[in-house]
Amino acid sequence: MEVIKTDIEGVVILEPRIFKDSRGYFFESYSKREFDAAVGRSVDFVQDNESMSTRGVMRGLHFQRPPFTQSKLVRCVKGCVLDVAVDLRKGSPTYGRHVAVELSEDNHRQFFVPRGFAHGFAVLSDVAVFQYKCDNYYAPEADGGISIADASLGIDWRIDPSEAVLSEKDTKHPLLKDFDSPFDINIDLYAK
Repeated sequence: MEVIKTDIEGVVILEPRIFKDSRGYFFESYSKREFDAAVGRSVDFVQDNESMSTRGVMRGLHFQRPPFTQSKLVRCVKGCVLDVAVDLRKGSPTYGRHVAVELSEDNHRQFFVPRGFAHGFAVLSDVAVFQYKCDNYYAPEADGGISIADASLGIDWRIDPSEAVLSEKDTKHPLLKDFDSPFDINIDLYAK
């Protein structure tokens, strides 16, 4: 597995080694040993989720408040999405900055989003099937988010947010300037 570091500490892109032949291809989509070595820390994933969405759907920018914070390892197994992580750690030199990566069934990339970050994606293909590995269980009372349409974040979603298909919940998230982050620079990016 190749580890591609980003401009924000803790956020990494993982590119698997793919073995192709006349039958198709094979790759390890997850190995705890290799993943932990890639991030330099043990991460215990406890829940897997999957969503299916159509072109123009945008989900996010979501997070869970302490003590239910989550790290996520995400990938797109069908179609293509633009996946984004936004740093919400108060005091971080990269607060409010984001990393965006295209994840697709063709590139097989995975994206690790540590605790203290908001996460979202935009569907760029007709259909996308998206999988998440989470290191903490979902807690609806801890749901939080930042507006996906916040222009101050500087995210080029490749879809006009005013034309995106959003859940009702995702239309009500605050702008970053109106948000009081529950995370600070001292949050452990990987563990409960």
